[in-house]
Amino acid sequence: MRKNNKNQSRRQFLKKASAFAALSAAAGAVSPFPLWAQSSSLRIREVKAYPIYINQRSDGLLDAPSFDGDDDPRRWRFGGPFEQLPSAIITIIKTNEGITGFGMGAGGSASVEIIEGHLQYLLLNTNPLNVEQLWDQMYTSSIFYGRSGIFAMALSSVDNALWDIAGKHAGLPVHQLLGGANRDRIEIYQTNGDFVEARSRGVKNFKRTTYGGPRTPSVVLDDFVDSVLEARDVLGPDVRIMTDCVSRDGTVEWAIPFCERLREAKLYFMEELLSPDDVFGYAELVNRIGGKGEGWTRIACGEHEYTEHGFKVLVGIGSAEILQPDITWCGGTTAGRRISALVEAAGLEIIPHRGASSWGFPIALTSPSCTMAESFPEGSAILDAMSCRVENGYVFAPSEPGFGHSLSEEMVLDFQLTLRQ
Repeated sequence: MRKNNKNQSRRQFLKKASAFAALSAAAGAVSPFPLWAQSSSLRIREVKAYPIYINQRSDGLLDAPSFDGDDDPRRWRFGGPFEQLPSAIITIIKTNEGITGFGMGAGGSASVEIIEGHLQYLLLNTNPLNVEQLWDQMYTSSIFYGRSGIFAMALSSVDNALWDIAGKHAGLPVHQLLGGANRDRIEIYQTNGDFVEARSRGVKNFKRTTYGGPRTPSVVLDDFVDSVLEARDVLGPDVRIMTDCVSRDGTVEWAIPFCERLREAKLYFMEELLSPDDVFGYAELVNRIGGKGEGWTRIACGEHEYTEHGFKVLVGIGSAEILQPDITWCGGTTAGRRISALVEAAGLEIIPHRGASSWGFPIALTSPSCTMAESFPEGSAILDAMSCRVENGYVFAPSEPGFGHSLSEEMVLDFQLTLRQ
């Protein structure tokens, strides 16, 4: 039966292939920069990238692991030194007119090597206001070794730094360069932390995370299920509660029974139930428990997907109802803008991962379908410098030019990861 379901999913994929062209056209939005950008004398003079210590998640990132034999469960979750958020990087791009752009990405020293050994040569002496042209050139130049993963995380950092320059040059926040919005705030949802305390601060939306999959000990899942059901009892029926499995190896066969256990919690969405590679499995979840099936929750994914090309597949075969690109991983603001256009054209919902960060908020704010922005209760000095203002359960649009962050070169160097070892 499972084989027939997979074959049916692949047939649906092929039937929908013709729709990809229309989705692609929707993503090819007009450049946000006016004609004066093309004749600007602004030029890039320096490109540097640095791995940074974000918080305790970066502790031990560069240390060699120690395992208790071949079957040690920790082997399945050892992310190494290049795993997204713990391996955050900041790219600093300087121009001949004294404008400096900062952009967050990930991939640690591997991304730094890509930026300083490859991408900087496509940037030096160019006009940084040609942001989307530069993105296309960098992406295309890497097509035979890059496209996703660490390359996309490196590209994100560079692209975000270019948008920061563009905003500072124009004297406008990035969200205005993207076309602006008829709102200046979005409700946040808090991931983890004390939900009752958060509600006292006006937060109305909450998400609980675990590490879910077939290898997760049953006691861990039992405790998680109990915590979510308890949260629903405490918070009442009128708040949105979501879950995230952060799954690396989840399968449909594992996910369906797990989801059934949480059905009475009436979750707004369930995130990352499967491996990011199992796009057909995600489509099956949409068809069985999501909006095309019994409809008692929404299926969310995309945090670990890259560029509009990856999201065309998710949208095209119906793998999600809520798409969650991380703007510091998916290819940057340029990719986020194109992904948003795809999602909106398909009538789906976009809720960027870490949408209350300086980098995620412009896409969240300017995407009409986005109803919430993700926020975390604990940060660090450098994460706080890259976060938008949150008050009474809302995240507010910055008014400062660029991304509105408060990063400085001194701060980046102070938090450089190699200095913390």
